[in-house]
Amino acid sequence: MSDKYTVLIAEDDKDIVEILTLYLGNEGYNVLSAFDGQEAYKIAESNKIDFAILDIMMPLMNGYDLTKKLREKYNMPILILSAKNTDSDKILGLNLGADDYIAKPFNPLEIVARVNSGIRRFYKLNPSQNDSDILKVGDLELDTESIVLKKSGKEISLTATEFKILQMLMKNPGKVFTKVQIYEKINGEYFESDDNTMMVHMSKLRDKIEDDSKNPKYIKTIRGLGYKMEKL
Repeated sequence: MSDKYTVLIAEDDKDIVEILTLYLGNEGYNVLSAFDGQEAYKIAESNKIDFAILDIMMPLMNGYDLTKKLREKYNMPILILSAKNTDSDKILGLNLGADDYIAKPFNPLEIVARVNSGIRRFYKLNPSQNDSDILKVGDLELDTESIVLKKSGKEISLTATEFKILQMLMKNPGKVFTKVQIYEKINGEYFESDDNTMMVHMSKLRDKIEDDSKNPKYIKTIRGLGYKMEKL
């Protein structure tokens, strides 16, 4: 499935690195690893990274700071893998730009499944040739080819997950999508524990595109159902 996509693992536990390298390697991925955040960032600067798996508690630069630093230049999907499993830890990671968050201990097969899903949805599910590369709603303009969002001509930075959510909504203005539908579209199988994750992504997206995120003009919440992009 991988077509030699490259996965970066930043984790100071060598046993975890070995097991994930084994499982991802068996799937055909090229795996690069680092045991501290600074080394991981240097690897990202000198290699094309298609997916990043980051631990939180690492020497020299922790996973939160690494996520923030990567997001300044790159938009690859980021999965945080951490022993810190409270809602506040998870929300912080997502707020800084991560796309997904899995607490330790974990099943390596679930990590592989989430990497497969993230790679497939971010890199392989391109719009058909009949679709316009440019989606427009109100003052928003999303270039699905270059993955660039502009609002009134000003560029807005998006994470991989934010891009997929916005693309889905902007391609179907007026259509209501449930949280489960949106999550399954962008990340694969939905688990109940992913509910907060979906809400955080939507909140961050509103903060970026709305003039007033508390009174949104673009992304509307349909109580008891889900979300929709207004026709403007």
